[in-house]
Parts: sequence; structure tokens; C-alpha cells
Amino acid sequence: MIDISESVMQFLLALIVAGPLLGAAAALLPAPPGLKGKSPDQAVLRHGVTVTGAILVAAIVLALGFDHAQPSKMQASTDITWIPALDVRIHLGVDGISLPLLVLTALLTFLCALHSYFKMPSGPSPKAFVALLLVLESGTLATFAVLDLVLFFLAFEMVLIPMYFLIARWGGEGRQAAAWKFILFTLLGSVVMLLGLLLIGVKAGTFDMVALATDNGRGLTTSVQVIAVLAIGIGLAVKTPMWPLHSWLPDAHTAAPTVGSVLLAGVLLKMGTYGFVRIILPVAPDGMRLFAPYLAALAVVGIIYGSLACLALAKTGGKGDLKRLIAYSSVGHMGFVLLGIATMTPTGVNGALFANIAHGLITGLLFFLVGAVKDRYGTADLDTLAGATGAALYGRAPRLGALLAFAAVASLGLPGLAGFWGEMLALFGAFEPAEGLSRPAFLTFTAIGAFGTLLTAAYLLVVVRRVCMGGPRPTGESPIADVQGYEFAAWTPLVALTVLAGLWPAVLLGLTDPAVQQLLAGGKQ
Repeated sequence: MIDISESVMQFLLALIVAGPLLGAAAALLPAPPGLKGKSPDQAVLRHGVTVTGAILVAAIVLALGFDHAQPSKMQASTDITWIPALDVRIHLGVDGISLPLLVLTALLTFLCALHSYFKMPSGPSPKAFVALLLVLESGTLATFAVLDLVLFFLAFEMVLIPMYFLIARWGGEGRQAAAWKFILFTLLGSVVMLLGLLLIGVKAGTFDMVALATDNGRGLTTSVQVIAVLAIGIGLAVKTPMWPLHSWLPDAHTAAPTVGSVLLAGVLLKMGTYGFVRIILPVAPDGMRLFAPYLAALAVVGIIYGSLACLALAKTGGKGDLKRLIAYSSVGHMGFVLLGIATMTPTGVNGALFANIAHGLITGLLFFLVGAVKDRYGTADLDTLAGATGAALYGRAPRLGALLAFAAVASLGLPGLAGFWGEMLALFGAFEPAEGLSRPAFLTFTAIGAFGTLLTAAYLLVVVRRVCMGGPRPTGESPIADVQGYEFAAWTPLVALTVLAGLWPAVLLGLTDPAVQQLLAGGKQ
């Protein structure tokens, strides 16, 4: 690691949050004559790659300058008065919980910008596309960096409009309905969440998340905590998404362009679970303790429901869309994250945070791959892909087939890859939940969750068998393009990090564990 002064760290974090917004504004301006290249469209797409690349470099430097000996300490902190009458402050900071999410967001957005430079989704002007992508990045990064409840809400909402337009204007069939469903669900959840955040701020006398976490609910009555957890939890659960508030997700994923699906699964879903860990667990522990068994129950229902939905889509004649199947798999995977959070133990919460990062890497890769398959075949329908015209990806595009199989086995939690550790730790946490939670109930949830891992393996192996395997390519049928250079560049980091996190989980757990221990202890170590 490198030694960087606190003032430079503060500047880096401010740049990471605000830089994409400045880049979005610049994207809408005419390109200078010397930078137009072959066309203004190419110039603005190159601008998107440059800005997201600069933000990724800043995030990596921030991670290198982070004091890994004190991951529970808020670092790179900026604290400026913004609205004195309400004691709302521009308070930024990063610790072992938020740092991996910042880097993941910066990485995935850069890879999406790089992919779009070579394979722009069909739709209106690239100017608007790049500007929306950068606004989306800024809102997501801000969500993980701000330490004020009002700012958290503003950042949380900031991503809705760009994602709505990315789906509605650059999406595929059914995009308008899917975009409306996405924004209506998330807006309704957010209204309820705002009431809960304001209740905490008014009753505690501060919106500062660090002060509230240190107080650990001691300044809030149990009834206030219960109401706050219910209200905030609904808003966060919609974004996660938790069963039964998930129904917007499959439609949004199916209609979204490839990069929209990657960002939606890779980082936007993490905003909900991050809110549970950063706000609900430390600020309202008594309220959380009351709802934890219900959260765990809904989580394991989501695990089983998502897996059964995927099995139904994967079967022959099920007319399943591969993008829709991966969307339903996200409901199951995020169920493990919620189960880990509901245990209220360091083991479970660390598992949830690990599973968050693993899901972002693996599902981001899966959506890139399915987008590539759809570009080549013109469809993501499983029956068509498994039929005579599309059978045996291994034989027709061996590298693409191998990558799809790799992503599938990583998603099912094969030991040695990133997907394994988070789910295992979440189940371990449920086996021995926090004091005051019903152990028999959580043992039941552990058993159901473990059964869900078997169902996950079943549907993913069915997908690999149907799409990747089969007979040789029919005589006279033209081959399809294998992995292109730009695809290789966009996917390699995700493959490498999936392997690294699987073989060396201590890199991530060493960051999150001290921060989680302090969070659950209410700032007392």
C-alpha cells in the first residue's frame, strides 16, 4: 500500500463522487474540433471511456492509500455544513464496508463504457447515453460514500432517472412497460423510506450516520426503531430486491440493454443491502432484532422462489429467456445476502458483504455474456439457443461457451470461486444467529437456504448443458464470431477477480470484518 496524505484522500473521494457529474455535463457539450475523431458520436463514447477510466484510477489509488491496518475507521472524511437549520452536512467517508463497493462500481461502469464504445446499444444519441451512464455512476458512488441520511436518500434516488431512460430509450422489446414498472416500484418504496429516515433524524437530533451508529439506538425508543426499520426496510427491500417486492426486476433486466443489465445487477441492487448494513443494523438494533426472523424468512422464500422460477424457465419447452433467468437468479442470490444480514452476527454480515461483491462480479459477467450471445443469435430464448440453430456453443464459439460455463459454475457457488464464500458464511451465520434471535427458526432457514444451493446448481447446470453442449455444427452452417478483442478486454477483469476472491477471500474479509465488528458493537471495540 502507498502513503497518501489525508487531504489528497479527501480530494480523491470527492473526485470519485462528483467527477462523473462533471463528465456528464461535458458529454452534452459539442466536441472540440481536434477531438472529434471519425465522428462526434465516436468522440462522446470515447469521452465516456476516459471519464469512467479516470474515476476507476482514482478509486484504485484511494484503495491503495487506504489504511488497511484500520479498516473500521472512516477515512478520507469530508464534513461540511450544508443546511444548518436541519443540521444536514456534506459528510463523505470510506471504510472497509464501503471501499470494495466503490471500487466495484467504478470498475463495472468503466467496463460498460468500454463495451459501449465498440458495441453501442441501438437507440437515440450516444451523447444522452453517455451522460446518463455518468449520472448513474455518480449517484451509485455517492450512495456508498455519503454519511448523512438526507444525502444518502438523495444519492439513492439519483440513480432512478438515468436507469429509467437507459431502459426506456435503449432497451429491447417491452422496454416502456419495464421502465415504468421499475420507477414506480422504486419510487413508492423510496417515499416510505424517506419517512423512516426523517423519523430517525428528528428523534435522534442528527442525520449524521457515524454519530447514529456510535449511539447504537440508545437515543431512540424501541417503538421509534420498529417504525423506522419497517419504513426504511421497505424502501431498501424494493431495491435489493426482496421477495415479494421483486417483480419489477425480471422485466427490467429482460428489456434493458446489456450495459443496463450489468449495472442494474452489479451495483444498483447492492444499494439496498448496503443500506441495511450501514443504517438499519447499527442505528436501530432493537427494531432490527424484532424484524430479523421475518427478514430471514422472506430471504429464504426468495432463494427457493428464484431457483424454482429459473428451473421452470430452463426446462425444454419453457420458452425461457436467458436474461430473464439470470434476473430471477439474482432474486435467489440476494436472498443469501439478506439472510446473512438478518442473522445480526459478524459472520453473517461479512458473508452478506462478500456475497454482494461476488454477485456483482459474476452476474455482471453473465449479463455481458448473454448480451454477446443475443447479439450473435438475435435472441436470448433458451429453446432457440438449444435448438439446431444454436446448440453447442462449445463447438461454434468455444471461448464464448467456456466463459459462459465458467460464469455459471461461479454463480452456483463452486468452491475456489467468489460465489462460494458469501453464501457459505451467510449459512454459517444463520446456524448460530445473534443473541435474542430464535435459533430453531434460524436452523430451519439454514436448511432451506442449503437446499436452495442445490436448486441453484440444478438450473445453472441445465443451462450449461442446453446452451453450451450438443452435437457438432451442422454441415454448411456458418460459424458465429467467437470472443472479440473488446469483449475480452471488458470481461477479463471480472474473470480474474472472481478467481482471486475465491482463492484469497481474506483480501475482502480483512477489510470488512473489523468494520462490521465495530458497526455491530455500536462503535465500541
